[in-house]
Formats: sequence, structure tokens, C-alpha cells
Amino acid sequence: MELDVPFTPRVRALVDTAEFQRLRQITQLGLAARVYPGATHTRFEHALGVYHNALRYAWQLARDPRCHALLDEHAAELLLVSALLHDIGHWPFCHPIEDMALPDLPPHEEFAACFLHSSELSGVLRQDWGIEPDEVLEVLVGQSTRPTLKLLRSILSGPIDIDKMDYLDRDSLHAGVPYGRNFDRNRLIQSLVLNQAGDGLAITAKGKTAAELMVFARYVMFSEVYWHHAVRSATCMFANGFYGLHRNFELREFFRKSESETVLALRNAARGTACERLLEGVFGPRRKLYKRVGEYSLYQSPLVYQHVARRPFSVLVRCQQILAERLSARWKRPFAATDVLLDAPPPHREVEFNVDIFYAKENVYRPLASVSPVVDALARTQFDDYVKRVRVFAHPDLAALLSEHVDFTDELVEAMGQADQSA
Repeated sequence: MELDVPFTPRVRALVDTAEFQRLRQITQLGLAARVYPGATHTRFEHALGVYHNALRYAWQLARDPRCHALLDEHAAELLLVSALLHDIGHWPFCHPIEDMALPDLPPHEEFAACFLHSSELSGVLRQDWGIEPDEVLEVLVGQSTRPTLKLLRSILSGPIDIDKMDYLDRDSLHAGVPYGRNFDRNRLIQSLVLNQAGDGLAITAKGKTAAELMVFARYVMFSEVYWHHAVRSATCMFANGFYGLHRNFELREFFRKSESETVLALRNAARGTACERLLEGVFGPRRKLYKRVGEYSLYQSPLVYQHVARRPFSVLVRCQQILAERLSARWKRPFAATDVLLDAPPPHREVEFNVDIFYAKENVYRPLASVSPVVDALARTQFDDYVKRVRVFAHPDLAALLSEHVDFTDELVEAMGQADQSA
């Protein structure tokens, strides 16, 4: 991205730890590279970008006199460290695995604590920065209501946070699409101020258009990249393969592997099982992604969407099994439970774009959604419903047959009803 990231000896000391260097082995977008081949950038470079944004945010907020009482030198340094380490607890393919909400799944927050308390990283934090590992953890996953910590969390994880500011731009660049770069990052940063309560971010009126464009950039990146139907096909195949194999592994140890080690372990474990063709289709020498044979949005197919979206992954797997049984009975031929896969929005929702605009002449704060039809339409609770859809994918050998002869609308509603009864 042609940016020079300022380094100091103690920044380098953090970056050179084994825990941070591990992020070189974890790609930012994981399975999106099966569709966008340039999207192989890593969480390592993303973390450096987020740190760079933290510097720029801190520099801008220092101009707000109210900020001086909250962001003293220690708090500013805590922000920089937390920005560098915000993804320290992630493992390969973290997001699709977390979306399954498996009962024995360790949360990545637990992993963050584990790495932060490692002897090397904790030593650098204490000796070079005068920061305790638990202080960083409090910024990353804490619940403290102290204004300073709420502000730091707002900067790191909020509507206009330093994380989104980097990944929209970086993901767009590497995916080879323009959508995530079509907003004025500099203008938006220059408009940052504290909110009325003094514990979070707001923007001045001059940043309104830039904020609207950021909202739209995020919407289009979800629609065209993160939830592109072929990306979701690969994600769904991986998720079902992992679900079928995860009991073969001690997950806390398994998640310490690099991405290439993770793929190799899964492919080896899948040999001779129903999961083999799923994982070989994604990671094998010949890409063989499942084909889309049904797609249902909230607005076009509300009945299907309401029955299927935000259901536990175990229920989706059971629904797939019932669909296979129903298809086998209809066509008088065996359908495997992995012939037809069901993809749906997970239970959790994306962060809503809820930020205030400060009008200096009137000395008043107004929610962006109240003065922007773009934000009102795309960035509140409807965001997920617009960009995330229920989809049915089928093995490529079966896709033409099922697309032509099966209307999954009724099949999904009935199968999900059966799945609920047998749960």
C-alpha cells in the first residue's frame, strides 16, 4: 500500500517476538483466495497497518482538548500496543470456525491471553513498554466502563475504527477490486473528535461524506468479496469438513499450527472419509468448488430466510442430512449428506455503523443515520440482511440436475422443521 510504518526499537521488539511473527503464517482472508487469487495477504501486514492507523488517530485526537485528560502517555502507548496485537489470538480460518460456535471451541480471546502472557511477549511489554499483558487484554476483550478504556475500544473496534480503516483498503487492493478503497481515509481521520460523552469517537460535519462512502465501501466489500457466492461455497465446504473432523484434534494445540500445517493436517485426517472431497475441492491440486443451486435473501424469500438464517451450525448440518434423505427418496438414488450444503448468516451480526456527527456552529451532535439516507439504509441492523444470504450449494456433478428439477424453497422450510423436531 506504499506506506512507511514508523518503527522504534521497542516496536520492533514486539514485532520480532515469535508470537507476533506467527501472524505471517495466517492469511487475512483465508478462503477468499480461492476466488480472488491475489488475496493472500497476512494478518502480519494488516496488524502493522492497524498500528499505523492508531498513530494517525492519536495524532488527530490530541487536537481535541477533552482528549488530553483521557489519553495520557501511558494510554496512548497502550493504544499502539493493542493495535499491533489486536489479532494475536487468531488462528488459521478463525472466523468460519468461530461461526460454528462448537461447544468445545476455545474462544480466540483465550488464545490472546495465552500469547500475551507468554514469557517473550509479556517480557517485552513489561520491560520495554511498562505495560501489563492484562491491560492489553482489557482493551481487546474487556468490559470496563472506564472512559479511557471505552475510548480505546472505540478506536480499535467501533464504527470507524482503525481495524476497518485498514482491512477495507488492504482487502480491496489484494482482491483486485476497487470497492473498499473508494472513500477518503485522510478526510475521515482529520474529522475525528470525541463524542458527546467523551468516551468514544465522533466526527465533525466535514467528515460526513467520507463516512457515508466508508459505509458503502463496507457494504460492497461484503456483497462482492466477503460474501461472494463462490467465496461462501469454499467457506461452506471448509466448515463442513472441519465440523466432521474437529473431534480428531485437541483444538487448543491444533490452533497453534500455521495455515499450511492446518491444511495438511485436515487433508490427512479427511482421507477415506466423507470430508475428503470437501477439503480436496478447496485445498487439493484441482479446485472443485460446489455450485450454487439456491439463494434466498430476506427481502426476496423471507420465509426461507427466517427459517434458516442465524441458526446453530449443528442444526444446519442436520438439515443437510434431512435434505439428502428427501432427495434420495425422491430420485430413488443415494444422496450423501455432503452432496448438498447449506450456508446461512451466522447468529452474530456485524458491528452497526452508529456514529455521531458534531456540528460545531450549533454545538450539537446528531447520529449519522439521522442525517444520511445512505447510512440509514445500509449501516444499521439491516446491514447483515442486505449482504448475507441463505444459499444452497451442490457437488458440481449434481448441480445441473438439482438446479433444473428441485425448488429448494419448500424443501428447506420442511427440512428445517424436521431438524428442529429432531434436535
